Amino acid sequence: MPTSESVRELFATPLLDLVFQAAQVHRLHHDPLEVQRCTLLSIKTGGCPEDCGYCSQSAWHKDAESPVDPLMSREEVRAAAERAKEAGATRFCMGAAWRQPREGEQFERVLDMVRDVRALGMEACVTLGMLTDSQAERLAEAGLTAYNHNIDTSERFYPQIITTRTFEDRLETIQRVQDAGIHVCCGGILGMGEHRGDRADMLATLANMDPQPESVPINSLVRVAGTPLADGADLDPLEIVRMVAATRILMPKSRVRLAAGRLQLEPGAQALCFLAGANSIFFGDKLLTTPNPEIDDDAQLLQRLGLRIADHASAHA
Repeated sequence: MPTSESVRELFATPLLDLVFQAAQVHRLHHDPLEVQRCTLLSIKTGGCPEDCGYCSQSAWHKDAESPVDPLMSREEVRAAAERAKEAGATRFCMGAAWRQPREGEQFERVLDMVRDVRALGMEACVTLGMLTDSQAERLAEAGLTAYNHNIDTSERFYPQIITTRTFEDRLETIQRVQDAGIHVCCGGILGMGEHRGDRADMLATLANMDPQPESVPINSLVRVAGTPLADGADLDPLEIVRMVAATRILMPKSRVRLAAGRLQLEPGAQALCFLAGANSIFFGDKLLTTPNPEIDDDAQLLQRLGLRIADHASAHA
């Protein structure tokens, strides 16, 4: 299994050589012209007790001016999933700003939402914070395809971003999800002030998971006024390309998803990401509370690149 040292050596590869290697790996395991489209809906927004420095939904960041909305109704979510399917999404992801879901009516409603999405023939993914063993098992029984729980960054840098829960807390939740037989969607965020070595260490953690994550979202920090990370230097887009390429080499069978921050990526940088092994995107005008490219703009870009949309759920569904 890869060590932090070996992954750091991989990151030091000249970028074009790294992209070439990644493109070769990608073609061995995936159709290089196919891209999965996913939709992400915030089903419960704001008021989260965690203090994640990047997030406008944290109750700690009073100046972020994020809306605080209660858990959506089952009917509202089902209608949103139907619209997403009509627009070409094969995976519908639902996010709730919780530290951990409470047992009771709200968790039962989420289970019904999962069942509704699966009944539409789509993959269902949720991100609800930490889970108990029982909650993970009940999500599996409801038919959940994947659970998103990002580790965000390296274990070393993690306390600089979040203090209300530990890196180990994250790993324990991921283990519970895997033990329940649910696929793991797990990635991180670039541009929070971490070093390249932190990105390499984060990838080493992901690559050593058994099994490796089914999907790996690569997020670029979207700076939101009122959050601790609102100010800072923008990340070089080529660092995102480097991250995608290294992810593809280390986790050849995983879907590599271009997630938050794609609005700041020029078409050329996105093209390099697809060449380096990215094969999934979120589409729609918003990712939870942050902006995302317009659906028509995405369609035009994919058409220009000769890429086609996956018209079926993956074999994992």
